[in-house]
Amino acid sequence: MEQGCSRVQPQISYRAISDEEFVLQCALPDKDATHIYNNTLLKQHEVKWFWRQKDNEPLKPVKESSNPAFQGDALWFKPVRDSASGVYICMIREKIPCLKIVLEVQTKEAAKCSGYDTNTLPLLAGIGNSITCPGTKCYNHIKKPDVKWYKDGRQIKHSKSRQSLKLKHNEIYLNPTYDNDAGMYVCDYTLYDNNINWTMRTAVTIEVIAKNTIHPPNFLYPNGVVILEAELGKPLELKCCVQFGFERVSQVTVTWRRNNKENINENLIQETRVYPKGLKGHTVLHVVKLKEVTERDLRSNFTCFAKNLVGNATAVIQLKRKQRVFLLYVLCSAISTLFALLLCTAFIYQHWIEIVLMYRSYLVHNETAGDGKEFDAFVSYAKLDASESDSTLISEEKFALEFLPDMLENKYGYKLCILERDILPGGAYTDEVVTAIKQSRRVIIILSPAYVSGPSIFELQAAVNCALEDKKIKLVLIKFQAFQEPETLPPVVKKALRILPVVTWKSSIYAAPNKKFWKYMHYYMPVKTTKMLGNCSLKGFFQRLLSLVYR
Repeated sequence: MEQGCSRVQPQISYRAISDEEFVLQCALPDKDATHIYNNTLLKQHEVKWFWRQKDNEPLKPVKESSNPAFQGDALWFKPVRDSASGVYICMIREKIPCLKIVLEVQTKEAAKCSGYDTNTLPLLAGIGNSITCPGTKCYNHIKKPDVKWYKDGRQIKHSKSRQSLKLKHNEIYLNPTYDNDAGMYVCDYTLYDNNINWTMRTAVTIEVIAKNTIHPPNFLYPNGVVILEAELGKPLELKCCVQFGFERVSQVTVTWRRNNKENINENLIQETRVYPKGLKGHTVLHVVKLKEVTERDLRSNFTCFAKNLVGNATAVIQLKRKQRVFLLYVLCSAISTLFALLLCTAFIYQHWIEIVLMYRSYLVHNETAGDGKEFDAFVSYAKLDASESDSTLISEEKFALEFLPDMLENKYGYKLCILERDILPGGAYTDEVVTAIKQSRRVIIILSPAYVSGPSIFELQAAVNCALEDKKIKLVLIKFQAFQEPETLPPVVKKALRILPVVTWKSSIYAAPNKKFWKYMHYYMPVKTTKMLGNCSLKGFFQRLLSLVYR
C-alpha cells in the first residue's frame, strides 16, 4: 500500500533550516486546523511513517529513535539535518490511508538568512517582550504573507482572557511576560519558490527568566546552631535544607563538613535532592548519613556549607547523647492505651444501635422536613385467606395491620401507609402501589413463603425500581418466616434480597419497644422528631450514654 502511495502527488511541502528543531504532523491539509501535533501516546502507536531521499529509491520505514523521534501523531527532528530531506509518507489507521509530504532542508546560507542566531530566546519575566519568527529572517528576496504561530502545538490567537498577548507584524508581543509563556513556539508561513507553494516552518524555544538574585543562600534548616539528640551506635541522618534565589547560570554548592573543615580523606555519605526550579529559585535538601553514631561524632560540629554566585552561608548541627527512655513506662502506657481502645471498641460494637438512636434523637435535625413525602414508610405484605393462615402464630396481616402501626406509629410517631387502610379504592392496583411508594421515605417488605411466591412480589419489584429513581426511598426487609427463593423471581428482586438490610422477626415477644427487633426497625426508619424524644439536648444525650455504660 505504501508503494502505491509513493505515486500520488505530494499534499504538503515543507522547508526547514538545518540544525534547528522541526516537526512533521501526520494530518491532512486544513486551513482551519488549530494544532500542528498531538502528543497523546494513543496516536503514537497508530501512525506509520515511511521515507525516501530520492525519487528512484524504494520507501523505507522510519524507525523509532531519538532523532527523529515519534511523539503522538508527529515526527520530531531534534535537530533536522540536510540528510533528512526527501519524501515522507504517513498513514493513520481508519483515518488517513495515505499522506505524502515533501521536506526540503536548507542551510542558513542557502536560505539567505540574516540575523538568524540561536533558536533559544530568554525573556525576562514581568516586562514586555516580543518573539520574532526565525523563518522570516530568511528568503529576504521573497515577499512573505502572514505568519501562523503555535505554542506547544496549539495555534495562538487573540483572546479576551489574555489581553497582554498581541499578534502584530508577524511577531508575538507579551506585556507583561509570565512564567507560563515559556515553551516551544512554532511559526509557519507560505513561501512560493520554484513554482511550488512551500510551508516554511521554524521553531524557537522561549525560556522565561528572572533577574539574578542579589542574596546569598538562605538556610531553612538548620538555622544557626541546632543541637540534635543521637543514640550511640545507631544510624543517623543529618538534613540541611537551603533556599537559593534565581540564577540563570546556576553554580550552587551544598556540602557537609566536620568541624567546618574539608577533609578529603573522610568519606561522608551525602545525598542531594533539588526541589522545583522556577523564577523564585529552588530549594536544595542535602543529607549526610552516619552508619552509626560514634564518640567522635558526639564531639564534632557538623557544618552545612552553601554557596552561590553572590556569597556563601553556613549552619551547624551539634550532636548530644540521647538519654535512654524508661522502657517499662513506655510499654505500660502502650498496653493501657491498647486495652482502653479495645474496651471502647467492644462497648461501641455491643451498643452501636442504641448509640446511633440516641445521637439521632438528641443531636440530628428532622430529615423529613420539606422533602415532599406524605408517609414515613409503605408497608408491603402477603394478603392471605383465613384458611391459609396458621392460627398458632401471628399472621402476616395481623403483624402488618396491628403490631407495626402500634409500635412505629403509636410509640415512635411515624406515619405508615397501609394500602387497604390509607388508600381509597377505585384506582388501578399497580398505579396505587407505585404512587404510594413514591410518597414514602421507606418501604417495609414483610417476607414470607407466601410473599415471594405470590402476587405481592410485584410491590417489592416496584419499590426497587422507585428506589433506583429516587435516592430518598430506602427499603427495609423483615424476614417474617423462612422461605426458599423461587427461580422465577426477577433478577432485580434477587439482587435486592441479597444486598438490602434484613431484620428477622422471631416471635411475638419482640413487640416490646426495648427489644432488639424494634431497635433495628427504629434504626432503619427516617430521622425525625417524635414524641419519644423528651429533652433534646446535648446534656440529655450524655446522660443516656452514661446510663448505657453503667447498665
